[in-house]
Amino acid sequence: MFSFFKKKPKVEPTALPETSAALPAAPSAPAAPAATAPLPCAPQQATAATQPPANMQPAAPHAATASIAPQEAVETTVEIVAAPVAAEQKRSWLSRLKSGLSKTSSNLTTLFVGAKIDDDLYEELESALLVSDAGVEATQFLLNVLKKKVKEEKLTEATQVKAALRTLLIDLLSPLQKPLVLDQHQPLVMMIAGVNGAGKTTTIGKLAKHLQAHKQSVLLAAGDTFRAAAREQLTIWGERNNVTVISQESGDPAAVAFDAVHSAQARGINVVMIDTAGRLPTQLHLMDELKKIKRVIGKGMATAPHEVLLVIDGNTGQNALTQVKVFDDALGLTGLVITKLDGTPKGGVLAAIATNRVIPVYFIGVGEQIEDLQPFDATEFVDALLA
Repeated sequence: MFSFFKKKPKVEPTALPETSAALPAAPSAPAAPAATAPLPCAPQQATAATQPPANMQPAAPHAATASIAPQEAVETTVEIVAAPVAAEQKRSWLSRLKSGLSKTSSNLTTLFVGAKIDDDLYEELESALLVSDAGVEATQFLLNVLKKKVKEEKLTEATQVKAALRTLLIDLLSPLQKPLVLDQHQPLVMMIAGVNGAGKTTTIGKLAKHLQAHKQSVLLAAGDTFRAAAREQLTIWGERNNVTVISQESGDPAAVAFDAVHSAQARGINVVMIDTAGRLPTQLHLMDELKKIKRVIGKGMATAPHEVLLVIDGNTGQNALTQVKVFDDALGLTGLVITKLDGTPKGGVLAAIATNRVIPVYFIGVGEQIEDLQPFDATEFVDALLA
């Protein structure tokens, strides 16, 4: 399992430089300890179900805010022993990423096989980028800069043009690459939003497991009281990860969120993840409910929520950009998780996001397994796209 997060040093206010060293998988964290003080009452008392981005330049990136108390460093001997396994896991992930992006990359990679550098090549590249849902703005930006680069550097081979495109794509997507930072708040409160079917609840379950592997205690809040069986689904993930789930059968989801924050404070929990009801950005009354949940969380803890994440289905293409804009306007997003990139020809949507709303893409998913959700790396992504 890889290192997904940055941790804040105890005396320095800035995050440590990102490291490429993979951390070994840690055993699942034990169940959250019992509260040492009576839990504060929420507006409605919830019950705890315990385990048994018109100038074509990328917009300025959003600032992410997150983290909690420093954890003990991993022992050197453990890192050395786990290194070969981590390397194998890395190779496995890159292979799955390449396979997952194959439908998006197929139209791009074939263009440069024995191709001549002429108007036909640029027209085909334009079509391929548009089909991948990179969007008109990003496509025109990439083509204009690529043509200029080919002319200035006197590139004559198709492979050279492909390499130039690779560099441009990495430069375009790199502002989206930013790790989720831990160790700034106790607890770290994360509000998770997204439309129905994006994989929001499943993503929460996977993130809980990864956080536990980094020695973070986790508490989940079943704030999706709108979709049938959503509470039950989150409860199953809670049982699987051996963490507590705060829920109630019906009622105000803001009350569940409020109670979860106070419960985490009383129990000394590191991270709280609050699930919310999936809704379309056109459902204004439900978007207003999301704003209410965020306000109530702030009443439970003045600085919270520290992270507001939007889970996006990669298959939705350009519609994903619409979702990012609307949810960001309503909530002020700090990060994105893009799921289901495997099997879709629309992976170019990240380029569309980078030219409109540069919000960090914390994680991308290319499958159903926990290992199929990994931190976004611009170079890895582009290399898989142009492989």
